[in-house]
Amino acid sequence: MIAGIDLDALAKPLVDLVASFGTGVMPNGGPADALRQTSTTLDGIHKAGSTSINQMTNAWNSRAGDAAMDKAMQVQTSAANISDRGTNMADVVSQAASTVQTGQQKLAGILQDFVHQVNVLGPAATTPVGLTTVVTSAIDHFGQAVGVVGQVRSDLDTHTASMTQLTPAPSSPSTVGTPVNTASLISQASSGAETASSLLSGVLSSGGSTVSSLTKNASKDSKTSTASNSSTDNKTTKNGGVMITLPDGTKVEAPNQKAATAVNAAIKCCGTPYVWGGNTPGQGLDCSGLTKYAYGEAGVDLPRLAADQSQGATQVSPGDVEPGDLAIWDGHVAMVVGNGKMVEAGDPVQIDAIRTENMGMAFHGFYRPTS
Repeated sequence: MIAGIDLDALAKPLVDLVASFGTGVMPNGGPADALRQTSTTLDGIHKAGSTSINQMTNAWNSRAGDAAMDKAMQVQTSAANISDRGTNMADVVSQAASTVQTGQQKLAGILQDFVHQVNVLGPAATTPVGLTTVVTSAIDHFGQAVGVVGQVRSDLDTHTASMTQLTPAPSSPSTVGTPVNTASLISQASSGAETASSLLSGVLSSGGSTVSSLTKNASKDSKTSTASNSSTDNKTTKNGGVMITLPDGTKVEAPNQKAATAVNAAIKCCGTPYVWGGNTPGQGLDCSGLTKYAYGEAGVDLPRLAADQSQGATQVSPGDVEPGDLAIWDGHVAMVVGNGKMVEAGDPVQIDAIRTENMGMAFHGFYRPTS
């Protein structure tokens, strides 16, 4: 207390703000570490699964073998998607925590600077000019603090939107069955991915409610933007792939931009009637017309006939298929879109569960035109 002015009262808004802001310091073994560990475990499962699927392909040649492999590939793709989402969610949680930590440090610095300026004035702070200087400084420093809070809120809005986009929308039940235990595992992991978006609130509220409340409006806004997004995200991943959002909201990773462009072009053709020899989206397409058109949109020229579209492409083992890869039979071709699904020219063009059996036709394999 300086004669004529209560410095504690002037500093109290800054002190309270710093105290309620939260530290942003994540504990060892916290949400981000847990998500990364889970993703690492799933990566190991995915690698082992790829080897098993490829071994099964070589050892079990029959319709039953094809059906078993198809189901295994669906689960394999889902596990990879969940692993990628877990890693990305962990990154968002860490970024949000860092944002809060930086904001807290800035606020503490503003408070310290205010106290320092008052101490520098010394006895002069009791004079009319000094009192004016102290009050003006208090107002100025609190304005700086409000600016920091505003910037943190903007950054957290961005992090919350990113977390919401990583949470897949509920998809329609598949008509293709999967082993009970595996389906249960994937369901539980998907549920964990959906609830992981709430981790931000826990991170931000560790020091009080002031910052945690900043993310609530962002969540509503980001859901609106996500609902309208069903195309290429144009985000290059750490592996050099490109993220795609499927119509059901699931995010998958194509190996490169050309494959991502082809997948989106093919998906946009859904609903087009089947016309033998058809080449026109919206009017009529056959199976090879669909894939040729889709890859043409990506600047890749495929042969017109289904059986010829493996020319110049790299054959991919069943356990390693990615969005954009072609499944080729003697007289049919379809394009893998990810999440255990492929798009093909049935009547009409539609998305179906991935398979290797097609009306008794000889299956040539999976091929990647963009390798």
